[in-house]
Amino acid sequence: MIQDYDVSEPLDTDFYRVFADIPEADRAAWRTARQFVEEIWPTVNEAWENAEYPLERVRRMGELGLLNDGVAGEGLRTLSPLAAGLVTMEVSRGDGSLGTIIAIQGGLALRTIALHGSAEQKARWLVPVERAEVLAAFALTEPLHGSDSVALETTAVPDADGWVINGTKKWIGHALGGAVTIVWARVPSDDPEHRGGAVRGFLVPQDTPGYSAEVLTGKMALRSVHQTRVTLENVRVPADAVLPGTQSFADTARVLYATRLGVAWSALGHAVACYEAALNYSQQRVQFGRPLAQSQLVQERLAQMLSDVTSMQLHCRHLAELDSRGELDPVMASMAKYTCTRKARVVASIARDMLGANGVLLENHVIRHLIDMEAVHTYEGTESIQALLIGRRVTGESAFR
Repeated sequence: MIQDYDVSEPLDTDFYRVFADIPEADRAAWRTARQFVEEIWPTVNEAWENAEYPLERVRRMGELGLLNDGVAGEGLRTLSPLAAGLVTMEVSRGDGSLGTIIAIQGGLALRTIALHGSAEQKARWLVPVERAEVLAAFALTEPLHGSDSVALETTAVPDADGWVINGTKKWIGHALGGAVTIVWARVPSDDPEHRGGAVRGFLVPQDTPGYSAEVLTGKMALRSVHQTRVTLENVRVPADAVLPGTQSFADTARVLYATRLGVAWSALGHAVACYEAALNYSQQRVQFGRPLAQSQLVQERLAQMLSDVTSMQLHCRHLAELDSRGELDPVMASMAKYTCTRKARVVASIARDMLGANGVLLENHVIRHLIDMEAVHTYEGTESIQALLIGRRVTGESAFR
């Protein structure tokens, strides 16, 4: 007899009742995200395996208000920090690629325009971007500058009609087939504090002559969202393309810090998916005449995974509350990202092992989360960078040179 396993049943794991008392509006956002995951669930694995980027799902998230990521602005359906986190967690529990899209469209692009755009730029772009009526990209990382993106080499030089941009970007989501890319570039500056020039952001329509993008192939994680290499060759944009609130890399960092907490929530979603799959599997899989759940070793592993998931829940809930009070420190967000992505990788690895050979089958989902976590662990600042940010805070000494 061939036995099939249904490991995808959500169990609403909350051992410490961390989310038992959340406001109804936040719970409603969570329910909406759960319903969305149920809609897409039948084809999640197929899209991931075939590296398909189903844009209709992005549009659907926009319709449902799931791309806001806590960004405030006129006409926006602003989620509280807790609701935004719960949405990212739940969507990532279903599909990490779509969780990443929330970070791209909402956390990076929408937040940049809301924080740094002019009144005219906000009126034009905020609502369409939040609703995914247009796609938006955030182009900071370069082929030679990832963790040290402060050293970016893309340049923007003023001319009589506006600006001329030259450079190359890499790992940029939504940079192809969308509407607008926020390009971070160095501009000439007489300020001695701005070595090599100040850093500013520019709204660049993707059909501008000289702008081109190609999908990066061979990517084995987060396969249902495409990243691209963007080339800018004498790209001319008008004077009003610059985001007036951007004057230095510190303005870029404001966006990155705010998005970093969302990465911790995404890692929590991946970990919950893996833990619940392992628990479901342990109760269905029979070996040596009894369910795996009756094994002492299996119970110990489940306890370890649950401990890590609960720790992550506490991190995320507490920082969401600090954020709602305006008390979230950027290095706190670094600690949350550092802690949660590390723990999620451990949970995913234990779950994969618990499922044995079945753990490498996409139909049981764990392997997809395990591989996706490698990317989540890396983007928005690697483990090493987060550690150095934390280390600088606690020692007062900078290890960045």
